[in-house]
Amino acid sequence: MDHVPTSAEGVSASSEEGLADSMARGAARQGGSTFVEKSGLVMNVLLGCGVAVHGFEHGRGEGSGAWVASVFQKCKRDVRDRNYPCERPGCRHGWTVRYREPGGRRGRQWERSFPRRVGPDGADAFAVSVENDKEAGVAFDPVRGALPLSVWAREWLDGRAIAESTRRNYEGFIRKHLVPRLGQKTLAGLARRDFERFAKDVYASGAGLAASTVNDRMVMVAAMLEAAVVDKRIPDNPARGVRISRARPLAVDEDEIPTPGEVDLIAKHIAPQYRLTVYLQSGTGLRPSEALAFSSECRRTGFVRIRWQVSAKAHRADCRTAFVPCKNRVEGEYRDVPTAPFIDQEIDAHLARWAPVPVVFTGRKGKRRRLEVFFAPRQRGKGAMPTASIYGYHFKKACRLAGLVDADGKAKYTPRSLRHFFASIALAHGVPVHEVSRWLGHRSVKATVDIYGHLVPRAWRRCREVLQNAMRPVPLDTGIQPEEAASPGSCIQAA
Repeated sequence: MDHVPTSAEGVSASSEEGLADSMARGAARQGGSTFVEKSGLVMNVLLGCGVAVHGFEHGRGEGSGAWVASVFQKCKRDVRDRNYPCERPGCRHGWTVRYREPGGRRGRQWERSFPRRVGPDGADAFAVSVENDKEAGVAFDPVRGALPLSVWAREWLDGRAIAESTRRNYEGFIRKHLVPRLGQKTLAGLARRDFERFAKDVYASGAGLAASTVNDRMVMVAAMLEAAVVDKRIPDNPARGVRISRARPLAVDEDEIPTPGEVDLIAKHIAPQYRLTVYLQSGTGLRPSEALAFSSECRRTGFVRIRWQVSAKAHRADCRTAFVPCKNRVEGEYRDVPTAPFIDQEIDAHLARWAPVPVVFTGRKGKRRRLEVFFAPRQRGKGAMPTASIYGYHFKKACRLAGLVDADGKAKYTPRSLRHFFASIALAHGVPVHEVSRWLGHRSVKATVDIYGHLVPRAWRRCREVLQNAMRPVPLDTGIQPEEAASPGSCIQAA
């Protein structure tokens, strides 16, 4: 056996062989998992000392007849390797796992390369996984793992018994995101870091997918790879449990908030049946899907009560639940939002032209419900409800007709801009942030502060007066203006 020259001259090749034989003889007594873990530990010690652990490859478990996997660097052993001979103990050249299928000498020998030795995606972890699979009686064919992910994704999806709408969603995600990024890689060549990077890249790509949507699609990808494990194409599932954390809400850009005059322009140019939605959003802060679900039961004296939003699947013929609870809410919960008189005037004008349309649907608890909705289609409807995406089309068209476009000729605003308008106007005129947060339906006040906190006018002088009156009740007249008190931590920011 070859001996790599290092400072660890006390470890000889003969002792190496004896140690490997000893580990092999202990396999039957200690059990496969314990044996592999201990032998892998000793192997790492030998590798750290610079010893080429050939003997570890030739150890045999007496109970299973399986030849133990070998972890090594070809730069130190294989004369055909372009980096041979490499005499640096801590070099960054790749690592190779050489292993046999169950069956001892008769089992086929395979190799797999890794960029690193340690870690969950390293060579050591794979070697231990291979030996554990042998002891557990699990066998997989590396040739079957050479199938490209793009091919396996198609086979997997074709074999699923799922709803047609779900199939279209999966097909779109696979075609637009999975195949372009990972489709050419083989099943056996995929590592966990590939899917972690993939999920992160998809979310950051600007494709408009929320963190929850990306995580939902990663569950689908994990199921796809789990099927490959069951089919004995790969030993484990590298996509299992891969998720991305929800990003902190970004502060709204003031340039993304329309002026009152621009709100009126959008309402003037949008399709007449959607005029009311523009004022419901800008006047009460509703989400687009909540405005489209507006019904007779929502209108109260001086306020509106919001319980439902239109489902994203409401336009489909097979959709049985056109309405779902509002975001961050469960069925039965609601929020009340005060209304200005102009909102009541717009509602009356809408009802004078279009009568509410009754829609019956089944709630998530199985109870049949009936709503008299304001925005059900009346000419081409066939019972289907307009969704946020359909409304978004009409909204962007209205922006273009009104001349509210950017340098590329695209709509300057989105329906969400009207919700920003409501929040910014309320906060700029002293409405408490916790009230605005509740009306917007945010999960917490923190989300409201993160998004809109910078729009709140600075209250330095008011803060100084309140504290002065509490401690020393005398008139405060120092001549210092708010803009002169250049303190980075104003009271409203601390709140």
